[in-house]
Amino acid sequence: MSARSMLRVRRPGRLAAEAAALLIAAAVAFPLYWMVLSALKPAGEIQSTDPRPWTLSPSLDSFRRVFEQNDFGRYFLNSLIVAGTVVIVSALIAFLAATAVTRFKFRFRTTLLIMFLVAQMVPVEALTIPLFFLMRDFGQLNTLGSLILPHLAFSLPFAIWMLRGFVKAVPEALEEAAYIDGASRTRFLWQILFPLVFPGLVATSVFSFISTWNDFLFAKSFIISDTSQSTLPMALLVFFKPDENDWGGIMAASTVMTIPVLVFFVLVQRRLVSGLGGAVKD
Repeated sequence: MSARSMLRVRRPGRLAAEAAALLIAAAVAFPLYWMVLSALKPAGEIQSTDPRPWTLSPSLDSFRRVFEQNDFGRYFLNSLIVAGTVVIVSALIAFLAATAVTRFKFRFRTTLLIMFLVAQMVPVEALTIPLFFLMRDFGQLNTLGSLILPHLAFSLPFAIWMLRGFVKAVPEALEEAAYIDGASRTRFLWQILFPLVFPGLVATSVFSFISTWNDFLFAKSFIISDTSQSTLPMALLVFFKPDENDWGGIMAASTVMTIPVLVFFVLVQRRLVSGLGGAVKD
């Protein structure tokens, strides 16, 4: 069979795959489109019994109500602090821990790795009440620490397990050559190994950032009385009212919450692709 005939045979299958990919992309993007559209619609169109997938009179009133809410900026800053701290600290700890379980041999190493996997199987909801009493005993309720510590605990097992493959992919001969050239273990760790596994750190950081940024369960459970320590998802509760929900404000606040995630993803997308590719290859 000639190359031209093979292309003809493959072309219908390729077109079907591309069409399926477009349909999946449209299905994934439609809720985001509807969220932004609802945020831009005036109140009359949002409450209409005949919803339309467009608007001829876009309005920024919903966004104005969001930014006029008391402490909205404070909530936004708290979310940045919590998510940023979790991303940075978890990346550093996961890198050091992945290096330790990969480069060093010690007792119960396999058991420790299995425990990392088991930790991912425990539902977050099942641990919320025990974590609440733990934070109460440590005096961390109504503080940002009560949000940072649990997210660190939940993101580290996944990050360590994923980074283990990247550290393992670095040849030991490279480490030996660095030592022969006079590099110390610390210098090899941060100047040679760290840049090589950085794509993996980016991939795990995206997971940590999204899960922390969108967290509502811990924020609702651990921030009880001091609303100044609340995060951005808690700001959505302002627009849920007993008599009638402010859907325009809810959609506008959700849109504002989504923007930092999109910005973070755009900034790290190249590293993310290479990181996920390395993980699949391993």
